[in-house]
Amino acid sequence: MPTEQQPLIVRDLAKSFTMHLQGGRSLPVLANAGFALKAGECAVLAGPSGVGKSSILKMIYGNYAVNSGSIAVWHEGAVIDLATAEPRAVMAVRKRTIGYVSQFLSVVPRVSTRDIVAEPMIARGIDRQEARERAETLLARLNLPSRLFDLPPATFSGGEQQRVNIARGFSTNHPILLLDEPTASLDSANRDVVLEIISEKKAEGVALLGIFHDLDTRERVADHLIDVSAFAPAQAA
Repeated sequence: MPTEQQPLIVRDLAKSFTMHLQGGRSLPVLANAGFALKAGECAVLAGPSGVGKSSILKMIYGNYAVNSGSIAVWHEGAVIDLATAEPRAVMAVRKRTIGYVSQFLSVVPRVSTRDIVAEPMIARGIDRQEARERAETLLARLNLPSRLFDLPPATFSGGEQQRVNIARGFSTNHPILLLDEPTASLDSANRDVVLEIISEKKAEGVALLGIFHDLDTRERVADHLIDVSAFAPAQAA
């Protein structure tokens, strides 16, 4: 059972996709996946492309339905199984317990960069002015020029948008963070900043689960590896 020190436990997780353009054929992706996350550690999902790493993150975050198994999470003093939870409970877990950091930015148009980064903090009860100040600090740390803070990021370069999204994802104090290639396409200086933030999150007791295709980055952040290829269904092995 999950606890504050081991806030996420995955057991017997299975996932398949229905191929509607191929007569409804079922494509199995994962079977009997199981692992646990510990507070203050970063576990990295390893294995070749297509083995199901991103599917695991998306099931934990509630973007993908689960065929079978459990995703038990320690949420505000109670255990919730995200594999069977109602949408309202999943949204509550996202707000308070599980954060998601990716390389892709998807936000409401015409909202300033500062407010995009501040919004998750405000939603968690942080004073608006304090949240905006924290947002500016994170953006500056990720080498985004201050002249861009008041602008919406729709016209930014891909690298600038990625840094906005990283700042937004790391801005809160969620006890669990899912990291989906947050350093992809970053230059070495900004990659090092992200790795510093990950180290700080670990020191704060956050449990992290990530995907990092760059081997050097993986070695620098991983406390242990989870070999997702070990969860391949028998017919896909």
